[in-house]
Amino acid sequence: MLTISIKDQRCYFFGGDDLKFESSISTALNGAGEKKDSGCTPRGLHQIRACIGANEPENTVFVGRRPTGEVYTPELGLTFPERDWILTRILWLSGLELGQNRLANVDTMQRYIYIHGCPDALPMGEPLSHGCIRMHNKDLLTLFDLVSPGTRVMIHE
Repeated sequence: MLTISIKDQRCYFFGGDDLKFESSISTALNGAGEKKDSGCTPRGLHQIRACIGANEPENTVFVGRRPTGEVYTPELGLTFPERDWILTRILWLSGLELGQNRLANVDTMQRYIYIHGCPDALPMGEPLSHGCIRMHNKDLLTLFDLVSPGTRVMIHE
């Protein structure tokens, strides 16, 4: 199971009782919350719906879960300073708790909440995202190889 701590800004992946992976992350600047268009990170039990980007180069730029053909560089970042960069890999989350993070106006999957890479110059350990869970690319590449669709994800404060 993958555990996301909003309070600690950390993620932990356990294989059975063993900690297999730990990393600093960045969750939503707007805090925790489930409502559509809130810009918040949803809480509760989720699963990975899809693992996107296998075999793409590190820093591949994604828009709408598809590679754009661009590879992020600091120069590209300066060209598009307002872009919310989704890089390297995407772990698309789906809520498992009806009325909490699944269906109606609280549906994590319909909100397009991901665990994804971001420019490595962005800070981790502090909430700055638009709702997703950001990771540095090397950490995301490691995690991507440990999980698969159906992996459970618990997000808590």
